[in-house]
Amino acid sequence: MNSLNKRAAIIAGTLIILGMISGILSIVPSVEGTDYLTEVYPNRNQVLTGALFQFLLVPIYIGFSLVLYQILKDYKETLALGFVGFRLMAGVFQLIGVILLPLFIYLSQLYLNSAPSDLAYFEYLGNLLKLFRDLTNHLGVMLATGLGNLILYTIFYQGNYIPKWLSAWGILGNVLIMSASFLILFQLTEVVSTTYILLTIPVVLQEIVLAIWLIVKRLDLSIVNLEDGDIV
Repeated sequence: MNSLNKRAAIIAGTLIILGMISGILSIVPSVEGTDYLTEVYPNRNQVLTGALFQFLLVPIYIGFSLVLYQILKDYKETLALGFVGFRLMAGVFQLIGVILLPLFIYLSQLYLNSAPSDLAYFEYLGNLLKLFRDLTNHLGVMLATGLGNLILYTIFYQGNYIPKWLSAWGILGNVLIMSASFLILFQLTEVVSTTYILLTIPVVLQEIVLAIWLIVKRLDLSIVNLEDGDIV
């Protein structure tokens, strides 16, 4: 493995860790709760901090795919482009989610200062805004990311870039987390719930292992190199 590919693997592993940290810090409990109209404005600094870390996820998501694309295109360029495409879609959904968070602050302020006769109107607007955000974050982002990851781990599995058990773990984990997104969409579970946590634990643990593997072990490019006629 040349120094460029070694560096790319280390960067990719580091971006996974940064993405996990930013993802945790982007969670805004006041927006996710049922009393968001009364809780968001008093906790507006928390909401803006969450928006900042959600914005940071955009270059992390896209950067991760672009770094790996330079390596994966040598094996299956079409699949590698699909992976990048889904990551770009996820980045767009993340940006929409960032834009929506300040709207929650403004709507919450109006709600807290409104007359009792106007509360129902703001509750209606709040429900629409929350539904749109849930569709953006918990369906758009998660499905785009999950589908992209399925492509990524398919390439990893077929090309033996990482151990097959780690690729299979990644496929299973992403299927579970996409299933969790549908459960949230149909209001069968909540973001802050035991069910959601249990469904996300496998992919979280897998990404931690993958990040460490990329940083320490790197990617096995022997098959690609041999196909290209290089000496491994």
